[in-house]
Amino acid sequence: MSRYPRSGIGRLSRRLCIGLPLAAVLALVVSASAYAIRAEFGKLVVSATAEMQPRALPRFGGAPVILSTTTRIGTKDGSLPAALKTLTFELDRNGSIETKGLPTCTLAKLENTTPQQARSRCGEALVGTGSGSARVQLPGTAPVKISSPLSFFNAPPSGGRPTIIAHAYETLPKPQTLLVPIVIEKVHDGRYGFRAEVELPPIAEGYGSPILAQATLGLTYRHGGRKVGFINARCNGGRLQVEGKMTFANGNFFPATLTSPCHVAR
Repeated sequence: MSRYPRSGIGRLSRRLCIGLPLAAVLALVVSASAYAIRAEFGKLVVSATAEMQPRALPRFGGAPVILSTTTRIGTKDGSLPAALKTLTFELDRNGSIETKGLPTCTLAKLENTTPQQARSRCGEALVGTGSGSARVQLPGTAPVKISSPLSFFNAPPSGGRPTIIAHAYETLPKPQTLLVPIVIEKVHDGRYGFRAEVELPPIAEGYGSPILAQATLGLTYRHGGRKVGFINARCNGGRLQVEGKMTFANGNFFPATLTSPCHVAR
């Protein structure tokens, strides 16, 4: 629940049907403002949409961008989905994260905070917001839905690598703050230049599964007398690309190549 985000601009990789334990049925919808993915694995249904603005970007250097995403996880029969365990992303080398001059917040400062308290304490370090929902089924009870605001804070670098802390708050079986550090490392992997691996904490002490995450990431701030973006991108080749994978507790996984069109600003 802490790091629901999940991202989804683009098209599903052809590798989706290779190595999946269950047959998948895929639908792709493209609109003027966003790309959408829908995939089915047996009774599990995963869908995602995302939008990046602006789409007009420089060919060289970079410009601030805002990324908005929505991810849904459900089942055909209404049963509780398997818990989501990990998220892995490889990000286009034509994008970047900039944190110089941006205030930071720490895990210690966010411990045992409600969403309102977290944003009050670390508002200057806030780089993204959203909301997340999960279905929870405690022993001997019917499933219920819980929801939480999501907050993403710029954290002190880990080994020189940009770091984000995702914050959420659950109410079952007891009120509890969920914090997930996300470290972004540089890689040299063909199209990709950055990688992030996210381990999700148990929801409701293991009795819950995420079903919805909506997030908007990005911030423009001033540093060194100029405007700087937390997320920056340039347009090279007409698209930006992300390789993502969701891994579920039952062993199922959802890999996808996600692309967003762009054009060179004039």
